[in-house]
Amino acid sequence: MKKFISPAGIAAAIGIALLIVVAVIGPLVWGEAAATRSVSERWAPAGPDHLFGTDDLGRDIFARVMAATRLSLLLTAGATAIGVTGGLIIGLGTSIMPKHLRRAVVWVMDMLLAFPWLLLVLFFTVIWGATATGAMLAIGLAGIPNLTRLVYNLSSSVSGKDFVRAARVVGVGPFGVLFRHVLPNISNPLLVQASASASVTLLAFAGLSFLGLGVQAPAYDWGRMLNEGIGQIYINPMGAAGPGLAIVFAGLVFTLISEALADQPGQGVRRVMAASRAAMIPHRIQTKGDLPDPVVVGTPLEPSDPPIAEVTDLRIAFPDGDGGLVERVHGIDLMVRPGETVGIVGESGSGKSLTAMALAGILDVSAFVSAKRRHFDTIDLSEPLTPAERKRLGTEMGYVFQDPLTSLNPALTIGRQMTEVPEIHLGMSRRDAQERATTGLEAVGIADAANRLQDYPHQFSGGMRQRAMIGMALTGHPKLIIADEPTTALDVTVQKQVLGVLRAAKESTDTAVVLISHDIALVAGFCDRVIVMKDGEIIEELSAHSIQETAQHPYTRGLIACLPDMGSDRSSRLPVIEDFAHTVRGDPKADVLETDFREESLL
Repeated sequence: MKKFISPAGIAAAIGIALLIVVAVIGPLVWGEAAATRSVSERWAPAGPDHLFGTDDLGRDIFARVMAATRLSLLLTAGATAIGVTGGLIIGLGTSIMPKHLRRAVVWVMDMLLAFPWLLLVLFFTVIWGATATGAMLAIGLAGIPNLTRLVYNLSSSVSGKDFVRAARVVGVGPFGVLFRHVLPNISNPLLVQASASASVTLLAFAGLSFLGLGVQAPAYDWGRMLNEGIGQIYINPMGAAGPGLAIVFAGLVFTLISEALADQPGQGVRRVMAASRAAMIPHRIQTKGDLPDPVVVGTPLEPSDPPIAEVTDLRIAFPDGDGGLVERVHGIDLMVRPGETVGIVGESGSGKSLTAMALAGILDVSAFVSAKRRHFDTIDLSEPLTPAERKRLGTEMGYVFQDPLTSLNPALTIGRQMTEVPEIHLGMSRRDAQERATTGLEAVGIADAANRLQDYPHQFSGGMRQRAMIGMALTGHPKLIIADEPTTALDVTVQKQVLGVLRAAKESTDTAVVLISHDIALVAGFCDRVIVMKDGEIIEELSAHSIQETAQHPYTRGLIACLPDMGSDRSSRLPVIEDFAHTVRGDPKADVLETDFREESLL
């Protein structure tokens, strides 16, 4: 595997292969010599006949070291497996527990971590007795708190990613989220920690056996042999150094494995990073036939048409850390009709994304959401969703997140993520889902779509990832697509491509679109209606086609006036909203629309 092409990886691969071979053949090749007694050769020094000398019964120490490799490694692997398994179960389970139970479990783990690790090992050894099995259980259980803390911290950080929220939207349950999205993304640091723990576990076993609390006669491992050889170290130093060298070598191999894994950040256990490919420019314009299952566009919308999504008196609050709540969205009303394109514009922190996530039902559990009405089509989002409603929500609503690099699961291929909705909610076979995913990528202008399904998100450029997110939304039967700043950090050419894809989806499938952006010119040139938000409130709602003439609020007029154009005075500083709003309040008749509105600049 490419994971081991570094010098540390090559050395680790050779070392682990050597340990495995010796563990398999050791008792067969050296077992008889290790058990043969020769009183006349008691405590014979190291030499050609006996590389490490002999013990008090004349048994060859080198043969015993080789034969003891299997037991030493099996006990190490068993204790490490107990620690990793326990840490995974408790850590992953804790991350999906209710808040109070989660805090209780974390508090217990923190309390156990406060105790010295060796003290816990000795405590558990007393409980199960001084045996090899007892030592394995003691060391394994003592390692659980440390691994639990690691798994919990990693899974909690991944659980807040956008691709996990998207998985919840399409109806993936908590265990599906853990095993399909969280676990693949924490596997690499978990493997690093497991390899490092194996090294510590090996030393712990040697220490317990050296103290007489581990492997008991007639069985033997490296630690027990070290205890036997230390008494005659001045007569035959290799009697103690031989087992010690074996312990050091195995510990070094485990350390090299962890170092090799750490050299490959972001890789899961079943994924090998491929070389990044050059971004491919879409070779054609999207047409109506490119989109999956097109729907004939109906008659022009009338004001009386029922909304596809609606919120009334929406309020969103978050805990302030002192037992109270801080309200971030203050009683807004929003309605989106079928086939309509609604733009939401405002500065950062105005509540645009919170409103959209509340509309999609993907806000964090820490958010307190209240509304007199919060519906998507006929689904009441303020009530617990039934499986059928989750299925509808997963196929009829698409969400394009602001940053596709964090919205797409880095541990899964593009194709695996795009086939999730067709397989789970549409009941398609694996082959049909692949074909639908291919159609989705072709619809958003990604060339060689069938082969690009095998790529990982890091192999796509920023614009291609955004288009892949839109294509993912098209793999269902979307009635509404929410695009949260889909053009952020993209150059003007790629912005035009992304907006062209959204426009094609809207015109071909009669899909409603909610577009969130900072750029009022972009929104006005793309949308039917523009909603302006500030400080968690809707301050103005305008027709996009006449926004320049009908804007009344100083904030909205400030957003318009602050847009530079080719005729702007380069010797003067650009206006800012605060200065402009102050001017408007001081002189209501001030002519503020000196800059031409550039709604055609990107579209």
